[in-house]
This record gives sequence, structure tokens and C-alpha cells, in this order.
Amino acid sequence: MQDDVKKNSKKRSIYINLLLILTVIVLVAMPLYLARNAEFSGTDSQAEEAIGEIAAGYKPWFFPIFEPPSGEVESLLFALQAAAGAGIIGYGLGYLRGRKKGNTEN
Repeated sequence: MQDDVKKNSKKRSIYINLLLILTVIVLVAMPLYLARNAEFSGTDSQAEEAIGEIAAGYKPWFFPIFEPPSGEVESLLFALQAAAGAGIIGYGLGYLRGRKKGNTEN
């Protein structure tokens, strides 16, 4: 009887995971489909344009220390930063879960 419960639970979790994956795919694809000809730009450039419209004579307080040579390099550095952050968070959560699991087994 417990085997049937485990099988049903496993099937249910597979269906839930597939539904969640499908939902994520739809949420990612829908804006790209609805705004096909839209120009996607970063918030930095949008903020720069807004400041230029509000205060035309605005001068920045400071300038970046390092300016990436191209947009591709900037995207690469941003992706590496995001991956490193996700890795640190994932490691921390895994460590805490393992520590909690180790405490409950004793």
C-alpha cells in the first residue's frame, strides 16, 4: 500500500514540475511574442534618457572606473556576476538544508 502512495506522489510531483516548467516558458515567451518589434534596453540607458529630458544640463557626480569595450562584454560580465551570486545563494541554501537534515537524523 505504501508503494502505491509513493508512486502516486511521485507521479503527482512530476506533473507539478512539468506544469511549473511550462508556466515559466509561457511567462518568458509571452512578452517576447507580444512585443515583437519593441526595442529592449537596459534600465541604465532608460534612466539616462529620463534624466536628460528632466534636467538637460545635468552633470554626473562621478564616472565609471572601468568601461567595458562593447555591449557583449558588458552582458558577459553581468551574466558572470549573476551566476556567481546564484552559486553563492545556492551553496548557502544547500549548506543550511544539509545542516538541518544532519541535525534531525541524530
